[in-house]
Amino acid sequence: MIEVLYEDNHLIAVYKRSSDLSQKDRTGDSSLDDEVKKYIAAKYKKAGDVFLGTIHRLDRPVSGVLLYARTSKALERMNEVFRTREVKKIYLAVTKERPPEDEAVITHFLKKNEKQNRSYAYDQEVKGSKEASLSYRIAGRSERFFLLEIELLSGRHHQIRAQMAKIGCPIKGDLKYGFPRSNEDGGISLFARRLEFIHPVKKEKIVITAHFPEGDVWKLFRNVVI
Repeated sequence: MIEVLYEDNHLIAVYKRSSDLSQKDRTGDSSLDDEVKKYIAAKYKKAGDVFLGTIHRLDRPVSGVLLYARTSKALERMNEVFRTREVKKIYLAVTKERPPEDEAVITHFLKKNEKQNRSYAYDQEVKGSKEASLSYRIAGRSERFFLLEIELLSGRHHQIRAQMAKIGCPIKGDLKYGFPRSNEDGGISLFARRLEFIHPVKKEKIVITAHFPEGDVWKLFRNVVI
């Protein structure tokens, strides 16, 4: 059963668990977009195909806010909002290592390796790389872990995962980027906490916030207000 975080005639946002697949891929596993289409068809008694436009994606092991468009007009306008970076994307990440600074803006050049489905971060531009920036701050800490609030300032493949690993802070559970142990649920401790943007039709500010994921590590930080 899907969990709807926001819904109107133009957009729908749902909660993605770390096990959910955003869109169908070569695995053939059930995908979240199919579940959202079924939800819309049942709720509004729609016959035939239901339109659902993918505005952005979350990696499979990542949880949090996932936004779709319910009309082609909303999809076109929201694609432009994301392209021009007129959307605020806030993530939370748990790391074992402390970042070099309490807060900072970091910029690298990311190059995707298609065969490995992995991005590599470089300090200087290399052939085929794209500039990537994010800001982070330490929002909480426990005896063993740090909670980081991250704002994406660009949108690149595996950007947060690659950039945090580059500064020596791989995300908890992220074996692909150097964390030594997996999480019990197979996900990683990276969470799309909030999206903020101006509604493409209503022209009002929309803020969509997801609740913290389940799991012991997230319970350590439930009192942190972000």
